[in-house]
Amino acid sequence: MSQDLSALEAKTVSSSWTKHDTSWMLSLFGTSVGAGILFLPINIGSGGFWSLVIMALLAGPMTFWAHRGLARFVLSSKQPNADFTDVVEEHFGQRYGRLISLLYFLSIFPILLIYGVGLTNTVDSFMVHQLGMAAPSRVILSGCLVFGMIAIMLAGEKTMLRVFGMIVYPLTFILAGISIYLIPSWHMPNFSLNQSVGDLSASLWLAIPVVVFAFSYTPVVSGFVNAQRRQYGYHAHTKSETILKRTSVMLIAFVLFFVFSCVLSLTPAQLQQAKVDNVSVLSYLANVEDSHFIMILGPLIAFIAITSSFLGHFMGARESFNGLVAKQTSLPIKTIDKIGVVLMFISIWFASVMNPSILGMMEAFSGPVIAMILFLMPMLAVYHIESLKIYRGKLSTYFILVMGCLAVGAIVFNMVK
Repeated sequence: MSQDLSALEAKTVSSSWTKHDTSWMLSLFGTSVGAGILFLPINIGSGGFWSLVIMALLAGPMTFWAHRGLARFVLSSKQPNADFTDVVEEHFGQRYGRLISLLYFLSIFPILLIYGVGLTNTVDSFMVHQLGMAAPSRVILSGCLVFGMIAIMLAGEKTMLRVFGMIVYPLTFILAGISIYLIPSWHMPNFSLNQSVGDLSASLWLAIPVVVFAFSYTPVVSGFVNAQRRQYGYHAHTKSETILKRTSVMLIAFVLFFVFSCVLSLTPAQLQQAKVDNVSVLSYLANVEDSHFIMILGPLIAFIAITSSFLGHFMGARESFNGLVAKQTSLPIKTIDKIGVVLMFISIWFASVMNPSILGMMEAFSGPVIAMILFLMPMLAVYHIESLKIYRGKLSTYFILVMGCLAVGAIVFNMVK
């Protein structure tokens, strides 16, 4: 009787939907949709129409199953408020746990530097070219922007979720608006299989990491799971999966509509040229179609996307830094948090001022680590952790393991070729 009641309660919690759930769904969505979405149509569209279709079909299960696996891993801890650093140490021992935690922090932190630089460049360019203003002091501009972003995070979880709601809705509507605006420019795609099986396979293989990172909200998963623990207690597992599922549907629907609309508006030759020029799809479309509408919205989308993704990545970096330092020192957690925030502010501000050209190398390091933590580690943990043994032999477990190996392999191949 008690088991039936528990199952009924879980079903009720799963089916009910609250403002809290909506806020977190938008936060996960916003963390995923960074500036990389503007390059996604070019990166996966230039491989041909059928490559795009296959990756679109794989994107849904890759996104949902991978993040669900990471959420389950964090929830597998015996500690009620364990973050990512606590869980890896609990399951893999102190030595390997701290190594994984360090790699996790070092994979997120460079992305924050990238977003700091991107945010400064986007606002600077908009002020000069769209508003006709004189170029502002980069030191002051970047300092104000980075301070503003961090101030939102310091204001607390409720403020952060409220800001996510304010910026993600416009981002979603603008993405949908541009996708619809481009429909009259659509042309019939090339349905012929003009690629050999080997070329198609290579194209799909190299596109996997692009899809992994375009739809990844890894840094915020640990904080998200703990928020569900506080809100739903025993039913956090059920509720987390429901929110992750709806987030995945929202991501796939809006992002893939945008990707297909952009790809169908350009020829394969134009997509290849845009890839060679290394420009965003909106920049290329604005030039090709001579559209002031897209030229104006391009910087706005970049600003909103970078801002939302910055907030999510800062949350993950802050949490992992606090966990790492707390295990190495006897300092109070509040002191550690203050030190971490100050150090990250100074680092991001410095990078934003210097505008370094080594950011691609930093991103190359972040890529393999995030792929391993999101795809490989949670699935391998299924065969290592007793509480996760019910997921052994599942199709989703094998699927994510294979995709994780392919993603890491493709990233390493791109780095050494």
